[in-house]
Amino acid sequence: MCVRQKVVDKIESVPLIKVEKPKKVSGYFGSNTFSISEMQKRIGKKTFVSFKRWLAGGSTISMEEADEIAGAMKDWAVEKGAVYYAHWFQPMTGLTAEKHDSFISLQGAGKVKEKFSGSKLILGEPDASSFPSGGIRSTFEARGYTAWDPSSPAFISETQLGKTLCIPSIFVSYHGYALDKKLPLLRSDEALSKAAKKLLKLFSPRDIAKIVSTCGPEQEYFLIDHNYYKLRQDLMLTGRTLIGASSPKGQQLEDQYFGSIKERVLNYMEEVAVEAYKMGIPVTTRHNEVAPHQFEFAPIFEESNLAADHNQLLMEIMKKVALRHNLVCLLHEKPFAGINGSGKHVNWSMADDQGNNLLNPGLTPEDNLQFLAVLVAVLRAVHKHADLLRASIASAGNEHRLGANEAPPAIVSVFLGEQLTKVLDTIVAGTAHKVTKKDIIDLGVSRLPKVNKDATDRNRTSPFAFTGSKFEFRAVGSSQNISWPLTVINTIIADSLNYVAEEIIKELKNKDFESAVVAVIAKLAKETKNIRFEGNNYSSEWLFEAKERGLPNVASTAEALAAFAEKGNIAIFEKQGVLSYDELMARYNIWVEMYNIVLTIEASTLREMVDSIVVPAGLEYQGQLANNLEKISGLKATIGLNIDEKAFEDLKGHLADVTNKIFYLRKNTQVLVKLLEKAKSLEGKEKAAVYFNELKPLMEHIRKHSDDLEGVIADEHWDLPKYREMLFVM
Repeated sequence: MCVRQKVVDKIESVPLIKVEKPKKVSGYFGSNTFSISEMQKRIGKKTFVSFKRWLAGGSTISMEEADEIAGAMKDWAVEKGAVYYAHWFQPMTGLTAEKHDSFISLQGAGKVKEKFSGSKLILGEPDASSFPSGGIRSTFEARGYTAWDPSSPAFISETQLGKTLCIPSIFVSYHGYALDKKLPLLRSDEALSKAAKKLLKLFSPRDIAKIVSTCGPEQEYFLIDHNYYKLRQDLMLTGRTLIGASSPKGQQLEDQYFGSIKERVLNYMEEVAVEAYKMGIPVTTRHNEVAPHQFEFAPIFEESNLAADHNQLLMEIMKKVALRHNLVCLLHEKPFAGINGSGKHVNWSMADDQGNNLLNPGLTPEDNLQFLAVLVAVLRAVHKHADLLRASIASAGNEHRLGANEAPPAIVSVFLGEQLTKVLDTIVAGTAHKVTKKDIIDLGVSRLPKVNKDATDRNRTSPFAFTGSKFEFRAVGSSQNISWPLTVINTIIADSLNYVAEEIIKELKNKDFESAVVAVIAKLAKETKNIRFEGNNYSSEWLFEAKERGLPNVASTAEALAAFAEKGNIAIFEKQGVLSYDELMARYNIWVEMYNIVLTIEASTLREMVDSIVVPAGLEYQGQLANNLEKISGLKATIGLNIDEKAFEDLKGHLADVTNKIFYLRKNTQVLVKLLEKAKSLEGKEKAAVYFNELKPLMEHIRKHSDDLEGVIADEHWDLPKYREMLFVM
């Protein structure tokens, strides 16, 4: 019996001790967060008013007020059992980072006291030398600063033996460059708010203090038993299986999707939900996804900055809790070949400070007029800057998923649905067009239609679909920090909202307000028609049609990322105050380099697995076949064993087949080694081009030979967990 078979025999659920918790989620929701209400109870009224004014965009709190808040935060954390605090930030690695410091302060010989000042709350100084900077600073320039983001509540991170106060923060260099993913998102929200207020001011004199982007990211993931994970170095080092023959049964029967959840998985989901609720993360949906052992969590909408923080926290919780259940949570976009990968559908919208959703069709023609103006601004943003949207979700992992007939292709398009399409076509044509009242309520009553709130069906194949009061950006990868796609969406839409406002103002010179707005809507609806597609984005026909429309189809991550280095695109980020030239170019350089590093690790891991696991297993089985053939040949010669000559030839053919498969596997692996050596002299986009055009196809070729070999080697000789086990045994 091989190692794999012994492990399979031991797979079982972990015995769980039931932990009593409040029966109602409301009884403990946010219990590990220093919420606004918790702060209000612990500080003076004057300081609290100053803090709220700061959050609304007013003047910064004073150092005395910061000291008061820091003291209250420290008292709360110490009461919870925390000994350390950390500025929790999101560097360009895409993960989170933290440096822990103790609350203790020496109070004479052998005595300490817990202290925490406003200066330590507001500013930290972790060593920045080893974080990706993309050329913004030299390695020897180590100084970096974390600065408290008061818009996201501090929280308690728990382990079995201790607790830490975590303070959400931005991360900047000594010279003030953004070295993280949070600061650009905050800046983009400011730009969006400014632009949206400018447009809405034309429609209503109502005073709007602030407009924010809102978000609800759906998180897909896989679960496998931890024992399998420990036997797969590809999963441990790269997050995906670099080799592995498909299981005879995959997702063909579609019996996993929304099916009954296994008890072991449900126990895991229960604990994730409890941990999430304690952090104030409003997880509301959980279910089986399409592929075997694939699942999803989805939250309630929040402000984008908070939603991004919560999604990073949720991913950490999911991975941590999985280990308690002797499971591993896989967040890679394509951990298993041949079945659906995992995405993170980012549902995006805008809301004013009174809770009004700007993408909700209103009840009056005037409300609809505003809604349609905002809608065409979004269409213009996607049409004009589709390259930036594509680049915002470009990564080595997502490259495997996009266009794989399970996720949107690399072509960016927008789905509006039949009703809104008719509305825009009618406005462009300048004619009334009656349809059923279920769809559009009497377009002939006014020049402006009344639009139902459920203004569209859903199109799960579209990368950017309007799904009623929000757009769903389905192309985002499951492991991705959503801050960057949100930053790009906010920035390009802020640019378009400004454009729409300025165009309306121009039209007002010769037209009344309603006519001016309709004229701008008609113009943009016509100009952006090519970006709108209501059909099946997975179909081969769409690839041809998109090409005819002039829509780019950029499969390569490095080629997609090049959009961030284009002069016109850089100007947009600079104009909106989101990123400077240096900051944007740094991100381009970092992400191209990360792509190259990921591919280097994958290729090196594949070579090691082939040479140390796959080929030895093949040679062992080859030897067994050769011995059997030799014995049978001897028996045939010595005792005249009477066997069908075709049967004898079949044995020889099987040995030859295995031998040839081993040869081709080794031959191509040697080519891989030479290609990696050649790539050492390259860097940046040149290296990425070689990796995309040569290395990736070669790795797939090697995989094919390995998977073919797996299919003929006796089960007892194959130690690597197989797909049929990882995806169906838990």
